[in-house]
Amino acid sequence: MQAEAVVFDVGRVLYQWHLRHLFEKLVTDPARLDMLLGEVVTEEWHFEHDRGRTLGEMVPERIALYPDFEPEIRAYAARFNETIPGPVPGSHALVERLDARGVPLYAITNFGAEFWAGFRPTAPIFDRFRAIVVSGEEKLAKPDPAIFDLAARRFGRAPEAYAVHRRQPRQCGCRRGPWLAGAPLQPGGSARSGPGRTRTDIKKAPANGSPGP
Repeated sequence: MQAEAVVFDVGRVLYQWHLRHLFEKLVTDPARLDMLLGEVVTEEWHFEHDRGRTLGEMVPERIALYPDFEPEIRAYAARFNETIPGPVPGSHALVERLDARGVPLYAITNFGAEFWAGFRPTAPIFDRFRAIVVSGEEKLAKPDPAIFDLAARRFGRAPEAYAVHRRQPRQCGCRRGPWLAGAPLQPGGSARSGPGRTRTDIKKAPANGSPGP
C-alpha cells in the first residue's frame, strides 16, 4: 500500500527536549541537580501535564511535597520553553521537503496544553501541518490507543495510509499496530515496510492540496 501522508511525533523527533536543558542553568550543585531531576521535577511527573492535569494543580502540590525546591518547580512552569533547545538536526529539512512535494503532514504529540500554547507560536514549522493532536488538549496521551483512534478520525485516513516518523516504540512506549508497524519514515522521505524492504514512495498529494481519499 502506498503511503498517502506522514504523521510526526514532536518531542525528540522534530525538537530536542530534556528538562536538564533548563535546570543546568539554574542549579550549580551536581547533587541538587541530580535530586531535582531524579525525584522532584521528573519526566514521569511532567507526563501528568501531558495527560491533561493543569499546572495550577500540579505546581502547588509539588511545592508542598518539596518546599526546598520551590524556585525550580516554579521555573519549570514559567520557563518550560528552555527545556527545548532547538530542532532535531535534519528534521525540519525533511518536513520542508515533504511539504514542498504536497505530502499531507500531521502530528500526534504528548504535550501539555499550557506548554503547547506557549511553545507553538515559537515554532513556525507547524504552519506546514494540516492537523496536530495534542495530548494535553484532548486529555489523552500516548500510548493510550484512544489518542490514535481520535487522530485517525480527525485526520480522515485509515492508519495504514500513513508513514510514521517517530521514536522507536521501546523508547516512547507507543503501542504496536497499524500506526507503528505500517511505515516508519526514512530520512530521504520514503516509507519502509518490514526489515530491508522499501515500500513505494509516498504518494504525491492532489494538485488542489486536498487530503485525497
